[in-house]
Amino acid sequence: MKTGVSMFSFTEDADLKHLFPLIKKAGYDGVEPVFSEYGYLNEKTSKEDIREIGKIAREEGLEIPSVGVWSLWKYNLVSNQEETRRRAVDIVKKQVEAAALLGADTVLVVPGYVGCDFVEEPERIRYDKAYERCLEALKELAAFGADHNVCIGIENVWNRFLLSPLEMKRLLDEVNSPFVGAYFDVGNVIYTGYPEDWIEILDSHIKKIHLSDFRYGAAGMSGFVDLFAGDVDFVKVGESLKRIGYDGWLTLEMLPNYKQFPEVSLLSNRPAVERIAALAQK
Repeated sequence: MKTGVSMFSFTEDADLKHLFPLIKKAGYDGVEPVFSEYGYLNEKTSKEDIREIGKIAREEGLEIPSVGVWSLWKYNLVSNQEETRRRAVDIVKKQVEAAALLGADTVLVVPGYVGCDFVEEPERIRYDKAYERCLEALKELAAFGADHNVCIGIENVWNRFLLSPLEMKRLLDEVNSPFVGAYFDVGNVIYTGYPEDWIEILDSHIKKIHLSDFRYGAAGMSGFVDLFAGDVDFVKVGESLKRIGYDGWLTLEMLPNYKQFPEVSLLSNRPAVERIAALAQK
């Protein structure tokens, strides 16, 4: 089992040459770059520049197992506007192409939102329409992912959509492709559910894991805290990961990160990441 750091923990214009050595020095095996509209990895980034990101990682001894995305909060995959939906699908395809160039086997995808509290002027999408549109998009992306040998991993996020593990499992069963699965974030569900339930119900659908923690009673994003400082039962998470035989990546996501010196979170959370990995492998 390998451990990594998601660049969601840092800004879209983060200095990779500064951060990648720090990530390696802190003891992690890999890094998850994040696709965005204007950052270091975007729709207009050339193949040469994408390969340069991979080179920077390799020179530090880091693997790139996955690629995240910011842009799908602006371009809703299940929008009422067909033009927006097509833009979202195109973004994921660019993300897949970038992942293939970087040697990553998974892309993290926001599966659209029914409503959202932190997006500027969010659309309100009817739930059943969101489900239908998401299914349609994922079937198209499954074929594209297969062509590039890259899996689509839909993440459980604060989108008022796919609110239970049963529902997400049903969706993935209906897509019925080894190239579409779940990118499961343990902290994102703690406000409304239990990560151990999600892990055991999604089971083999899980492609990758984000490690985050959340504290009950907090308001919004301020509830996300250092690993072990919140209310995720990581003993049960480890037991469930072991039970389903998960031996993939555990990737730290600190979002939001520290207001000052966010790179310090790489070190302060490292012992917890190691302990969780040990729990999952006992």
